[in-house]
Amino acid sequence: MSSIAIRGVRKAYSKNAVVHGVDLEIAAGEFIVILGPSGCGKSTLLRMIAGLEEISGGEIWIDGKLVNRMEPRERGCAMVFQNYALYPHMTVAENIGYALKVAGVPKAERMKRVAATAKIVGLEAFLDRRPAALSGGQRQRVAMGRAIVREPKVFLFDEPLSNLDAKLRVAMRAEIRRLHRRLGATSVFVTHDQTEAMTLGDRLVVMNGGRIEQVGTPAEVYNRPATRFVANFVGSPSMNLMEGEIDRHGVFVYDDQRRIPLPGAVEARLVGHKVVLGVRAEAARLVSAGTPGSIPATVDFIEELGAGRVVHTDFDGLSFAVALSDAATVQTGDAVGIRIDPADVHLFAVDTGRRIDALASQPAAVASL
Repeated sequence: MSSIAIRGVRKAYSKNAVVHGVDLEIAAGEFIVILGPSGCGKSTLLRMIAGLEEISGGEIWIDGKLVNRMEPRERGCAMVFQNYALYPHMTVAENIGYALKVAGVPKAERMKRVAATAKIVGLEAFLDRRPAALSGGQRQRVAMGRAIVREPKVFLFDEPLSNLDAKLRVAMRAEIRRLHRRLGATSVFVTHDQTEAMTLGDRLVVMNGGRIEQVGTPAEVYNRPATRFVANFVGSPSMNLMEGEIDRHGVFVYDDQRRIPLPGAVEARLVGHKVVLGVRAEAARLVSAGTPGSIPATVDFIEELGAGRVVHTDFDGLSFAVALSDAATVQTGDAVGIRIDPADVHLFAVDTGRRIDALASQPAAVASL
């Protein structure tokens, strides 16, 4: 197991900067997931760790060694790619053992390690097959086996599940997590899929525009998003966000008249200033239209999810999602009310998008709706 330290790392192609001074510490044996939209720089960062991309500035340390000028083969990393990158003319056994063959490992030792690796990834019965005779999940197992057999210090996964169907992705997520628990190697996994990120990572690194927006456990990132971007990107459906102003009573006011109370006493510096208020869909409740203290809305459409439903409502052109797990009956076009618990409210700055922890230390009553 090896720790990874990324310090002030930058990447630019000509004058186009794509990674802007990233700092990140990864502990030995940790499973880190780098999450972000396409083009945010996450795969570029992974390739710089692997040595497949030169860095434009900063330092990368692996196992206490500066690796900026080391060749990929010297860094002790094994990479699993999105497109498997298997040799079609080789058998599964030959694909898994190819790196050992190139390294000059004796055949007897090589076959022993290939057999042990095939058992780990569940491919004992497929060693004589070629990639064309395998399913997508089996090909991905071969790619992982090829990485495992090298006994690397660090595993790097570049969106390895993107080409699989939904059911197989779920199965492979479980396989990867079991594999990490069994091997204990440091792992860095890149994805744009938040479900993969939340289920796999010990910690998440959320990137946007070549910068890190937040680093934290899945629970921390979901429950206390550091920025408006994280709040909007992590979660399905996205967090409900609305822009308004905090009045002198410490109440959030939007659309000049709609009011949402905030928990505790709001710091005086925020009174009269515009902020963005966020509420998770599962934190809001649907109530009967006209219920005192509720936001009046109309049901726009309903997503049936089996175990629950997401009701998308509309009030004055603003979309607001409410997650339901009960059997409440609502239909498109119904007039409803939305109840928000002040304790479930998040605040973000309008200009920077950063989270605002703006409540005074001593709680006080707030004006009712």
